[in-house]
Order: sequence, then C-alpha cells, then structure tokens
Amino acid sequence: MNHRNTRDFLLPGPGTRDPLRDEIDRNYHADEAAAVGALLAAARLDSDAAERVERLAQSLVTAVRVRKDEQGLLDAFMQEYDLSSEEGVILMCLAEALLRIPDDDTAEKLIADKLGDADWESHLGKSSSLLVNASTWGLMLTGKLVAISESRQFSLKTALKRLVNRSGEPMVRTAIRQAMRIMGHQYVMGRTIDEAMDRAQQKKNRIYRHSFDMLGEAALTAEDSDRYMESYRSAIEAIGSREDPEDIFAASSISVKLSALHPRFEIGQGERVRRELTPRLHELATLAMANGMALTVDTEEADRLMLTLDVFADVLRKPDLAGWNGLGLALQTYQKRAPAVIDLLAALSRETSQRIPLRLVKGAYWDAEIKHAQVEGYAGYPVFTRKASTDLSFIACARQVLALRQAFYPQFATHNAHTIAVVTELAGDRLDYEFQRLHGMGEDLYGVVMKGNGFRQACRVYAPVGSHEDLLPYLVRRLLENGSNTSFVNRIVDERLPVEKVAEDPIAKVAATTPAAHPAIPLPRDLYGADRVNSRGVNLHNETEAAELADRMQSFATTRWDVEPLLARKLRPEGGETKENGNPGDLSDLIGQVRQIGPEELEDAIADACAFAVEWDRVGGAGRAAILERAADLMEENFPEFMALLARESGKTAHDAVSEIREAVDFLRYYSMQARSHWAEPRLMPGPTGELNQLSLHGRGVFACISPWNFPLAIFTGQVSAALAAGNAVLAKPADQTPAVAALAVRLMHEAGVPRAA
Repeated sequence: MNHRNTRDFLLPGPGTRDPLRDEIDRNYHADEAAAVGALLAAARLDSDAAERVERLAQSLVTAVRVRKDEQGLLDAFMQEYDLSSEEGVILMCLAEALLRIPDDDTAEKLIADKLGDADWESHLGKSSSLLVNASTWGLMLTGKLVAISESRQFSLKTALKRLVNRSGEPMVRTAIRQAMRIMGHQYVMGRTIDEAMDRAQQKKNRIYRHSFDMLGEAALTAEDSDRYMESYRSAIEAIGSREDPEDIFAASSISVKLSALHPRFEIGQGERVRRELTPRLHELATLAMANGMALTVDTEEADRLMLTLDVFADVLRKPDLAGWNGLGLALQTYQKRAPAVIDLLAALSRETSQRIPLRLVKGAYWDAEIKHAQVEGYAGYPVFTRKASTDLSFIACARQVLALRQAFYPQFATHNAHTIAVVTELAGDRLDYEFQRLHGMGEDLYGVVMKGNGFRQACRVYAPVGSHEDLLPYLVRRLLENGSNTSFVNRIVDERLPVEKVAEDPIAKVAATTPAAHPAIPLPRDLYGADRVNSRGVNLHNETEAAELADRMQSFATTRWDVEPLLARKLRPEGGETKENGNPGDLSDLIGQVRQIGPEELEDAIADACAFAVEWDRVGGAGRAAILERAADLMEENFPEFMALLARESGKTAHDAVSEIREAVDFLRYYSMQARSHWAEPRLMPGPTGELNQLSLHGRGVFACISPWNFPLAIFTGQVSAALAAGNAVLAKPADQTPAVAALAVRLMHEAGVPRAA
C-alpha cells in the first residue's frame, strides 16, 4: 500500500469522475422499492396501448401453442427418448456428465459403470423429486430441463434396467454419445465458424440475421487470451469473406467477451486492463469495420460493468473509427443501473457522433449476482429480486432507448411474447431496430413473429460457435434459464397455464405486488435472519463507495500506532524491550513502536486472569453476548482504521483487508449467538423420580490464544471471542509481525465492555 495515498490503494487507475458515472454508482445497490417506483413511472402505458399489447401478446402465445403440435423433436433420438421420460433423463444426465470428461477411456468407464450393477440408490436421496435426485448426482442441469411428476416414485436403477433390456447396452452407449451431440446441436450453431455459417445459410435460418460468438469463458492466462484473440480474428475474417452487405445492421456480426481477451479483467487491475486490452478490442473493431460488419461487446458480471464501459469508450473514441456505427454493447436490464448506463452511452454517442448498436438483454447471471452480493455483504443487490421487475425494467429501458433515436440502433433480445408486443407498440411504424434470440431458444415464438402477424422487424440469432470442450459453462446458463419455472420459454408451452397468465402484463403485476423486493430473498445484511446480523462489506467495484472509504482511510495514512501490553494493572517500569514496527511493503513507513511484556508483567497477567475467570463466567451468556455484539459494531465503525492498519502492518490488499475485517466481525457475532443459545439459561433435563435436573455450561478458566501473522485480525478475534463467549478469561498473544492490529481489536473489546482482567 502507498500509505500516503489511500486512493491509489483502493482506486487503481485515473478514476475520472463525472455526474453520469456517479449516477450509475448511486444505483448499484439501489433500494428496490424506489427503483421499481421509478421504472413504473417510466414504463406505464395508457389503457388503449396496454389493451393492444395484451391482445398481441396473447395471440402470439396461442399461435405458438398451435404450432407446438406440429413440431417434432430435435431428431430420432428425441423421439425415441423423450426428455420428459425417465429413460431420457438418465441418458441426458449421463451425456451431461460426459461433457466433463476429457478422454475416451475414462468416458467409457463411466458409461460401463453407470450402466452396470452399481447400486444407484446409494447415490440418491429419498425424495421422489427427480430434480432432487439428479442434483444428488451433481447433474442438476438436466434435472431442471425436465418435469416429472413428483408424486411418482422414481428409481434410476429400475428405469435404467428397463432401458437396457429394451435396447441393449451397446445401443444405450451409442444413444448417450448421440445425446451429447444433440445437446451441442441444440445450443451451439457449429463447431467452427465455417460450420456455423453453413448452418446459418440453411433455408430455415435464412430469415434471420446472426451474431456469432466464439464459445469460451474468462481467460485465466495470457495464453488463453491469445487463443481467444486469434479465434475472434479468424471468425471476423471468415464472416467477411462470405458476406458483402450494403447495410452494416443487416450483416452478420460478432460478439466479443472482454474477459476472454485479458486474464485480469477486474477493477483492481483497471489501469493495466485499459492499457493492454483497449488495443486488442481496437484491433478487432478495426478488422470488423474493414469487413463491413458490427462488433458487439458482450455483457458480463455486474462487477465488470464499469471497466467494460471504460474500455468500450476508449475504443469508440479512436479517430480511425470515426463515422463507423458498428461498435455495439450489450446491457443487462436486470441491473438497477441500466437506465443510468443508457444515459452515459447516449452522452458518449453525442460526443463521438456515432450511433451505438445497443443490445438490451434481461441477464443470464442472476443466481450468481444474488449469491455474490450475499457472500460479500453488500448493502443491497445489483439486480432485481423479482422476475416481473426485470421485465418491467426491460420495458422502461426499451422506451428510453427508442426515444434516443440518433444515439442507438436498438436490439431487443427477448423470448417473451409480452415484451415483443410492448416493443412493437412503443416503436410504432419504426423499422430501425431488431429483435434477438438465442440459438436453440425461442424458435417457436419467433417462428410466429417472422412469418406473419403483421411483423416487419428483423430478428438476429445469437449463435455460439465451439466444440464440446467449450460447451459446458454456456450450457449451464442456457439450461438453467430454459428450465427455470419463471422462464417464459418454459411457460409458453405449458398448457396447464392459461394464455392470459403466460402473457401477463409485468407493469400491472409489479404495480400490484408488495413488497417490491422478494420476501424470500433478504438483504445481505439480514441473511442470517434473527440469529445474527451479517457483517457489512464494501463494494470495491463501486467507484463512489471505494472513494468514500479511501477518503476515510486517508486520516490514518500517516498515523502512528504505539503498542504496549493491555493489562488489568499498571505496567511495571522494568518491563520488556521496545522495538520499532514498520510497513513490510514500504520500509520508510514507521507504523509505531511496540513495547514487549516483561516476565513479571506476564505473571501479573496470568494471576489477574485466573482470579477474574469466575467473575467473567458469572456475567452469563446473555451478558457476554451483548458485549461481543457491541465489539462487532465497534469494529465496523472503525472499518477505515482497520483497513489502513491491515494494509500498512501486514501488507494486505484492499480486497483481503475487507474480507479480514468482515471475518473478525462474523466471529464476534457468531460466538455471541452461541453464548446466548448455550450459556444464557440452564437446560432442563429429565427428572424421572421427581427431582429437578438442570444442565448449565460454564467456562473452564483461562485460555491462551496465540495467533498467526497471515490473519492478524480474523484468527486473533476468532480465538479470543470463542473463549470469551464460553465464559473464559483470555491471555492473547498476537504474532510478532502484527501487534498493532491485535492491539486495536483488544482496545475495542475493552470499550465494548470486556473487563481488562478478562
């Protein structure tokens, strides 16, 4: 850490601020009720428009259901082994498992094992739900793809034997291999860009435009990023060699994932990423422009949004791209920041005089975003917790984008009939926009849209390209999306649901729903319910939040922490030696002096702790719990000082320092909960002859807690708080390298009410 400038520590890079960026940050974890209220005002339709939308949406759903009976399964395999059958489930589960196995020999062994006499039930729970049983296998993906009545008992072993007896083991092995190809065929356009383009030129696909995406997840090494870069180059050149369109928006395009082009695509490496990644994206954009096609930067996790916008803006401003309207961006409308991002992009469009192709999507990382916010202890969620609110946000953003005609070429990626109907209503007679769908999803719906019903809009297919080895992560997202019980793709063909329900207006639904946030998804702070409060985190990807913390840390950038033993009685003049305590990362930074404990003082401390242990035990579990909870609150109140001290004394990075403080706070609250639960009141035991029997827990006396240097706050606090909660007095010795961190923690415990003798 540069101890003199905490902004460098928390905000790598130039950190340029402007009101539009500040507005994006303000909405990162916006209150859901407030965000939904603003969206309702922005999205609301008049009664006539709402009625037209409802009629069109219902007609689309009805038409899809009529066509459903005409559609065969993907091929003979799907006809033979329907995915709604038990046999189909087994085959697709095994096929999904085989995608994880890199060599044929191991794959054959897996098939032989699972088709043999193994006791399948030993791997399964007792639930009758296929989803639960498939999850036990670690094969939840396929379990979510199907729906088998939970009222039926399901035996994988019995069903498998029935399948083998009917078809023979060799045929089943062949079927499993075929299932793998079908999974790839269903969700991937082709193994290579040439194969994908050949398939795009098939008669049934010619009505669509295509945006090709080279499958692959975030690069982990420079070699990974080089490989992805070359695959993008090759794809752009291959597409350009086979097309010569007059209209860039009508041409095939390429979608690029920035995390595939740099192994450290994260805000903490922001300056380096902009320096190294911008030339790469610029090269691809220049190549796309030369080949007459557009390039869209794909959207990723919420914590990468601002860095994505920075790199995108850096490239859009390049002089050699002036006048080219082909550099586009995807935007997730399940993020509460989406309207503010549109405002920033509109300003960028005005600055560069370029029209930006803007792909509105609802978002594919919802589960991960919710979980990440909970794990990190954020103030709120970056995404909406109700599906209908995401649909509402899409509508509001669609209206906003359509109103900015000079700034954007709108691209609406949706598989929802009501959303299509709303966009059609909002756009009126305009044709300068397009719909988009994923390859393998929404085919029946867009089959209706593209073949009549008065629609004249183009539709583009997002077409992944790659081999089986690259398929699995993408397949996970698609199957989870397809199998979700809130997925429109799932609901539109479920004839148990009335058409009116499937085509329900999300604007009206959200307006009638209270509370705005989903009650089953508590805020991260309330994750543990009534048991304890979750530790408060800091979102270092939110520039405003990070800057506020940096400003509060600045006052501790040159602070000296002089440390001495914290005992119940006055220190002896002839105590231990004093030594200097420095910053391991900056030898010029003297943190303070450390006065060691002397032998006689140590004996005093032991004697005082032994004498006071019984008194501390008498405080009781509830009393000790209240003190530890107060200590946790004080630790959070002193967050900036701990951040600065952890960085200067132990060399912690910003993220590690945040995690360290949170872990210490969690320890205090967890052991407080345990003290209240187990030490507060005696437990009544059976008294078979009428006597009163009670069990009460008590401290054992004095505990010595010795902590390491690598977790100077978390492990130190964890040991001490556990012993204190159980009613013991504590003698705590921190690591020689990190005494100041421990001393600050102990001072706060004393302030909270822990007696110095304890």
